[in-house]
Amino acid sequence: MTQTEPVHILLVDDKPANLLALESLLESTEVITIKAATGNEALGMLLEYDFALVLLDVQMPDMDGFETAELMRSNERTRNIPIIFVTAISKEKQHIFKGYESGAVDYLFKPLDPHILISKVKVFLDIYRQRLLIEKTNHKLEATVAKLKQANRKILDQQKAVIEEERLKVLLQMAGATAHELNQPLTGLLGTIELLQMDQKTPDKLDAHIARIAEAGRRIASIVKKIQIIQHTDIQPCKITAEDTSADGPLLRTLSIEDSDSDYHLIESVVKTFVNLILLRTKTIAEGLYLLKNDPVDLVLVDFFLPDGTGMDLMRKMDAESIETPVIVITGKGDEMIATQVIQAGAFDYLPKDQLSEKNLSQAINNALTKSQLKKESRKIMHIMAEMSIRDVLTGLYNRRYFYESLEREISRAGRTRSDMALCMMDLDHFKNINDAMGHPAGDMALAEFGSMLNEWIRQSDLACRYGGEEFAVILSDTDIHKAVGVCERFRETLNQRIFYYNQKPFQISVSIGISSLAVLSYTTSGETLVRAADEALYRAKNLGRNRIIMYQ
Repeated sequence: MTQTEPVHILLVDDKPANLLALESLLESTEVITIKAATGNEALGMLLEYDFALVLLDVQMPDMDGFETAELMRSNERTRNIPIIFVTAISKEKQHIFKGYESGAVDYLFKPLDPHILISKVKVFLDIYRQRLLIEKTNHKLEATVAKLKQANRKILDQQKAVIEEERLKVLLQMAGATAHELNQPLTGLLGTIELLQMDQKTPDKLDAHIARIAEAGRRIASIVKKIQIIQHTDIQPCKITAEDTSADGPLLRTLSIEDSDSDYHLIESVVKTFVNLILLRTKTIAEGLYLLKNDPVDLVLVDFFLPDGTGMDLMRKMDAESIETPVIVITGKGDEMIATQVIQAGAFDYLPKDQLSEKNLSQAINNALTKSQLKKESRKIMHIMAEMSIRDVLTGLYNRRYFYESLEREISRAGRTRSDMALCMMDLDHFKNINDAMGHPAGDMALAEFGSMLNEWIRQSDLACRYGGEEFAVILSDTDIHKAVGVCERFRETLNQRIFYYNQKPFQISVSIGISSLAVLSYTTSGETLVRAADEALYRAKNLGRNRIIMYQ
């Protein structure tokens, strides 16, 4: 913490001697203590300062600690401030429960043990400091995003050429893919903070939680840095080279579809200085398409008027054949109407033959190749983003969102064909023991290997998903519940024989499975009903001793 960001703790007690005692005990914790003698005075202080923690006496005149805590919880500004009750009243459960119901996170009973008090206060100071760090990170992220948006607007205002607009689209998609990466560490960060709050009474777990928070912070910082260095140079334009440049680079295979010998020789004379360009020729659209399908090239130069059609006919046929080679249309007249039509039809550029020169053609070729590369990169990024949205990063299986979408489709398909479908809900047994004994990396490794085993076990027509945590879901199409039991039993036995290793230490895992099917549920049309039934069977499997399969009855 810096000197400009002091940490405040509020001490509330109607006895001045108790306040002085608490203040004295907390002198070594590098905090600023603010004192209040009544509940009303405490509420006023809460609106004036930002507090990391409140130490609140229970027995006070006018407004006791329970009432003060309830009022704090009802206020948006103060509802998340941790409260530790300091009390000399009965330790009976009903009193303690009342305190927790009113919003306390812990109890300290008088007379106070200084070591316990200081250790618990330090826990909440660490949580407060981590929260401030997260808020700072968020502010930096927002500032970075704002700068990116401002830069993008400036680029848009400055760009007039289509190639720069395509470049901007790819950059924004890159930024979007990178921003998606932020979701996992941020989600993990928030989840760890919740665990930290729940495990505050088990100090041996706090160091591990804080270490995970720090690791998530480092990942966020790394991703933010990656966002900041995205530049136009990320997409390198393809270029044809002049004769004074080494010809060791990749050769650019270019097809000219031109029926006029004189016009072809004109094109040939213009490109002769491009040492890394190989020029091929056909005279008709049919010949050109045959070559494109059997001997692909990097670029097409096509005359607009040809014996068997126009350049637009060629592009329509290329589109029908899913041929994505960039096309530059070359024609005898500088007709702007034709130029507009061919660009709208998908041509990357347009050149009149009376303006054909080394400079104009090289610029058109380089622009066309760059735009083509940008489109490929854009499609690649969109594909990656689409995969990221439906895949679980750790196991590679489909995620819960995709599971529910697929489940509804499978139920509809089974309804049309009057076929059965089984749903298997799987939960790894005692998985927490692996994390506690060997650490979360070992647990992650086990989850990843289990997901790989599951994916290899099922048929191509089936679907395996990570439902959440250590729970998995498998949709078995065209399968009744008894066949599903047989499939799952073979998988369960295979898993029981599998030895996992982490840091050369062997361990084993087992799985409990609950199975439901459409036929058992009288061909329900509700995915939620199917999941609920399989979950109920899974719950019974775990209650009956785990490592077993139970059918929904």
